[in-house]
Order: sequence, then C-alpha cells, then structure tokens
Amino acid sequence: MDGNGRWAQRRQLPRVEGHRRGADAVRRTVRAASKLGVSYLTLFGFSSENWKRSEEEVGDLMVLLKLYLRTEIAELHNNGVKFRMIGDRSRFSSDIIHLIENAEATTAANTRMTLVLALSYGGRQEIAKAAQLLACDVASGKISADTIDEFALARRLATNDIPDPDLLIRSSGEQRISNFLLWQLAYTELVFTDTLWPEFDCSDLTAAISEFQRRERRYGATASLV
Repeated sequence: MDGNGRWAQRRQLPRVEGHRRGADAVRRTVRAASKLGVSYLTLFGFSSENWKRSEEEVGDLMVLLKLYLRTEIAELHNNGVKFRMIGDRSRFSSDIIHLIENAEATTAANTRMTLVLALSYGGRQEIAKAAQLLACDVASGKISADTIDEFALARRLATNDIPDPDLLIRSSGEQRISNFLLWQLAYTELVFTDTLWPEFDCSDLTAAISEFQRRERRYGATASLV
C-alpha cells in the first residue's frame, strides 16, 4: 500500500494526512474484496524497515493503528471476516499487542474472508526465523537435517496455514517487492498500478483482478495445445 506520503506532499499536506486517507483506502479495499469473494487479503501495513522513519511519523502511524484496531474490528466481525497479524509484534507497545490479540480472538471463528495485516514484518526476517526454528528442531532431535525440504521450511513461516497469494497488487507506480512475502510470492502474478494508495478503490481492485484473470498461469510448465 504505497503512496501515502506522495499523496500528501502533492497537496501540501502533512504526511500523517496521507496515512489517514490511506486508512480510508484500507476500509474500502477490505469491503470490496469481501464483496468480490476474495478468500484471503494480505495488506502490508508496516514493514520492519519502517521503524527507521522519524519518531514523529512512527508515532502517528501507531496512533492510526490503534484507532483502526479499536474501530474496525466490530465491522470485520459482523461481516464474517477473520483478522490475523503477521510480523514481530514484540516491538509494539503493550496496548497495541492487546488490541491485536483481542482482534484475533474476537474474529477467530469467522470464515467469509481472512484479513492478514503484516505489521513490523519483513520477508527476509520471516525466512531467517523459519531457518532458526528448523535448526532448533534438528538440534533437539525432532527432525534430521536430511529431511529438510521447502515444505518443512514453509510450515515454519508465519503464513503456514494461509495459501500462497495468487495476486500481488502494488500501488503508486513502484515496481518492486520490497521485502514482502518473499517466499510466498514465488508463483504469484504481479500487477502494478500508478494509483496512489489513498485513491485506491473498488475499481482499481476490480481492474487488477480482471488483469489477473486474463493471464495463463503455468508454474514452469508449457501451455497445453488444443
């Protein structure tokens, strides 16, 4: 979800206003995805690198995160949406951790759609953690090193019970992965849009899904001839 800062800068507004409008786009996108029948929606809300931003901006983002967790979970729950968070939650304040845990517990039984929010998340960090877990299991004798394969590592990722994404959408014209779900995106279709995230709406989501549906996914195999 990229472009909040540029959206605000172009309007000579403070960056926090871009983040506020970005939160509105999150709300629109979650509602639209649910109506369109999307089963899993993962949003990259705050990366592990974002902690390097100014103290003021990080503080503003934490305020917005708390507001979202306090005001949106009831609607998610009423609409049958399960909330999940992936990332290093230990870096958040205790009140934010409590709100995250409460949101997960409140919506745990919902099945209409799963909303995964990646917070304090980094793809390399996630893979390194999975490797550590594998090393610990080998050291403790739970598994042997020669049994380790890609499935063993995938089972130790934060997304071990979530399907790999079919489609990645990145807003604001940027065309890179930026340390997001590096393992899981191996066969994902990528769609890049010039729309800044605060302006992203149902029409942008629908256009991206339509583009995805036009593509032929072969997973390394050749296309069959009819």
